[in-house]
Amino acid sequence: MAVPCDWKEIRRQLVDFLEKEVYPRESQLQSEDKAAAEALLAELVSKAKGMGLWAFGHPREIGGMGMPFMDYVYLNEVIGRSEFAQRIFGTYSLQDAIMLNEYASAAQRERYLMPLVAGEVNPSFAMTEPGISSSDPTQLQTTAVLEEGYWRINGRKWFTTGADIAAYTTVMCRTEPDAPGHAAFSMIIVPMATPGYHILRDTPVLGMAGGHFEAEYVNVKVPAENLLGERGAGFKIAQKRLGPGRIFHCMRWLGQAQRAFDLMCERLLEREAFGSSLADKQLLQQHVFNSYQEIQACRQLTLHAAKRIDAGDAARVEIGAIKVAGAGMLHRVIDRAIQVYGAEGLTDDTPLSRMYRHAREARLYDGPDEVHIQSVAKQLLRAFDKGQGWDFGQRDIEGL
Repeated sequence: MAVPCDWKEIRRQLVDFLEKEVYPRESQLQSEDKAAAEALLAELVSKAKGMGLWAFGHPREIGGMGMPFMDYVYLNEVIGRSEFAQRIFGTYSLQDAIMLNEYASAAQRERYLMPLVAGEVNPSFAMTEPGISSSDPTQLQTTAVLEEGYWRINGRKWFTTGADIAAYTTVMCRTEPDAPGHAAFSMIIVPMATPGYHILRDTPVLGMAGGHFEAEYVNVKVPAENLLGERGAGFKIAQKRLGPGRIFHCMRWLGQAQRAFDLMCERLLEREAFGSSLADKQLLQQHVFNSYQEIQACRQLTLHAAKRIDAGDAARVEIGAIKVAGAGMLHRVIDRAIQVYGAEGLTDDTPLSRMYRHAREARLYDGPDEVHIQSVAKQLLRAFDKGQGWDFGQRDIEGL
């Protein structure tokens, strides 16, 4: 059960913590000295926990703050301002915690869920496979066969985010070879130390190691009780994890865009060229206007989708729309900030270079733009085909 809390005050504390504690240390957190980076992260986690800035959206019964969904949405856009903030404030595990909270057995809850929320372990999730179009995941080839009380898993996954720091991976496997489509797949929990589970590489993403790992499963054996939920329910379980994740992504993108906007405006005011401030140049003022307009429009779309979800609606049209609009907005806002910074914006002397590369990922993960565009258009046209139409005003009223 959610408990009352002053989310506005917590939001202010998050901004202050990021600006004073996190931003100045981001270069150290990005260090190739992984041990030193993890030690610094642990120090920041301890400080955040000491201030009560931890696990806001996790239910209270599993050790979280139990914050209402809409309150958490407003915090999440602040958390999005730094790529390290999710781990620092204990929200990195929320999608997996939601999934485990609904489907885990009692033993799985004790071994994985409670330590996950406490920040004692980290999760990873393996669905995407190299050489297979992830926009049609029914093509996934990793198999799991039940033999004498054990699952034997064989296959290859990549973009398993955070595998290097995880205690386990939840793996999507083909367990029902004769079942049609989505019903052929199940979720199985694989501890990282299991023999046959090999991390092959940190897959480079636009020239940087982004924590997206490729892993091989060679006759990996785990007990039958490591099955998460029921056999053949893999896609249903995945949607329980990925569905909320899309709205969380969109809110974090707003935070990234806000940070890029701040950097752009500060740069315009502090620099001069051709005898006057950059802020006086009309073409550069256009960057400010366009960025404000796009951020604000996407923010309202995102909040509307969040309200629909909070009201119990699946909000598939709204989520699909903001996934595409938000990813494009983020890319364009950061691009304008880089343009204002000039050559410096292309270097790692500012956060913009890494932000820009991460922003390009947004148009692909959790479904490429094209899939969401097609899905949204089909749902809208289906409503008209049924004679229902799509009353934007009514949808907005229902979302309040």
